Amino acid sequence: MITETIKKFVGRLFAPAARGPLRIGRDKHGIDRRNVSRHAIKVCEVLRQHGYEAYIVGGAVRDLIVGLEPKDFDVATNATPEQIRPLFRRARIIGRRFQLVHVVFGQEIIETSTFRAPASEDQETDAHGRILRDNVFGTHEEDAARRDFTMNALYYDPHNEEVIDFHNGVADLKKRQIRMIGDPAKRYREDPVRMLRAVRFAAKLNGTIDPATRQPIRTMADLIENVPASRLFDEMLKLLTCGHAMDCLRQLRADGLHNGLLPLLDVVLEQPGGEHFVELALERTDARVRAGKTISPSFLFAALLWQQVEVRWKQLRAQGEHTIPALSQAADSVLDEQTEKLAIQRRFSSDMREIWFMQPRFERRMGKTIFRMIEQPRFRAACDFLQLRAAAGEFDSVLAQWWMDLANADDATRADMIEEVSRLPRDASDGPAPAARKRRPRRRPSSRGPAAGNASSAE
Repeated sequence: MITETIKKFVGRLFAPAARGPLRIGRDKHGIDRRNVSRHAIKVCEVLRQHGYEAYIVGGAVRDLIVGLEPKDFDVATNATPEQIRPLFRRARIIGRRFQLVHVVFGQEIIETSTFRAPASEDQETDAHGRILRDNVFGTHEEDAARRDFTMNALYYDPHNEEVIDFHNGVADLKKRQIRMIGDPAKRYREDPVRMLRAVRFAAKLNGTIDPATRQPIRTMADLIENVPASRLFDEMLKLLTCGHAMDCLRQLRADGLHNGLLPLLDVVLEQPGGEHFVELALERTDARVRAGKTISPSFLFAALLWQQVEVRWKQLRAQGEHTIPALSQAADSVLDEQTEKLAIQRRFSSDMREIWFMQPRFERRMGKTIFRMIEQPRFRAACDFLQLRAAAGEFDSVLAQWWMDLANADDATRADMIEEVSRLPRDASDGPAPAARKRRPRRRPSSRGPAAGNASSAE
């Protein structure tokens, strides 16, 4: 093993010089420097001033070239984490598997990493070949070679506004083709999440996965089971919030990658109406993402798992369990099964339960109950969820719209709406009326008067 490693190292030292990277000017790559984070530019400038190389790298460069707005900006440099940290007032070294530096500017964090060398045989891996630690630093060219897809191995130099391209990534990006750097099977074994990323990028860019890159996915899909649950949750959240969630889901199923990600989702999609509900939820999420609006992971996962919760809820109620305890048991069982694989964070699962538990309360409109519901922090999210149920035919659409109008109204209008509904006769849309309280029959007064009563008691 040691001998083989030495041979590779010596071979790399004396290997003939490869053709240098493409240096693509602004007139061809089309990136407008004004769209680049000024803080990312600042990090590059500071590192350059201290004699280091520094480039904006990865997803931000990819998105800028195709005309999308990047969510964040990363920087790659030949400076080590210990050399980077002292150069900035607010910077901290993080990570175990990938050690890097977070440079903080107010609300924006610029993730700054050191050039890394490709994987080698002596790196720490698990039994399946997944790399556990990767802190071997390398050259700029080696850093490009260790990145996953060609379109992610692009480096933007804000100083001269050039894109440095080692693997024809710009050409692949123009063709909307997702192509792996190196041997796809080996790269998937190093990090199985790359299979999910290939699907997400293809859907996000409305592109295709290169045949050689796609070919091993189905046979290696079970490697996803070895990925830590927290990392899998992060990647699943990216898939569902990329603006093309339904396309991602279809592609995941086509490539056999869906098993184990959302285990209950397959059960949902097989039930009558289940797929329609999920499609509605994801389509609405996609629309919000494309419109630049915020989305709630809690709401999204509540929608994806609702069908299974509802099925179990109905089963428990049919067995004689009361409404709220039955819903609580159903929610607990579904979340317990799901979190065994996908580590849904506690704050998200708590919000999901609140959204679910408010659904039965929408069935009846009673003054004091309505005021208490309005005060709940997840009232608006629960109303949005109710609209989704109404669109799927699960709930009366007129009553659902009344609740949404209430959520959108000001305090005075809300008071008028509640007062108006309190004067209406109880109808079927508000659910069954509360059971009438049994009253004791009144005793009729005696016709004989007090004297007769006294006489009666004396007898």
